[in-house]
Amino acid sequence: MHFPAANVIAMVEFETMKAEEVKFGKNNFIEVARKKAIGESLSKEFIAVSRGFYLPDGTKKWKSSITLPDEEDKRKRIAELISSF
Repeated sequence: MHFPAANVIAMVEFETMKAEEVKFGKNNFIEVARKKAIGESLSKEFIAVSRGFYLPDGTKKWKSSITLPDEEDKRKRIAELISSF
């Protein structure tokens, strides 16, 4: 069976370069991480902000995540907006 190129799924691996957590509530956390997406013809860094919680055995479970642009001016503007609320 032949699939058109548009249907080919490229494998991408993610490397966490640095991550820090902010714990809140009973067992919740926000993780801010610099990650790198690595593929055959791709290598791109980005910032991920993820919300999660700890299972009773201490394992992390993630609920949601957002990816922020890596451009410094965009990160600064987002930080300013968050601080202003």
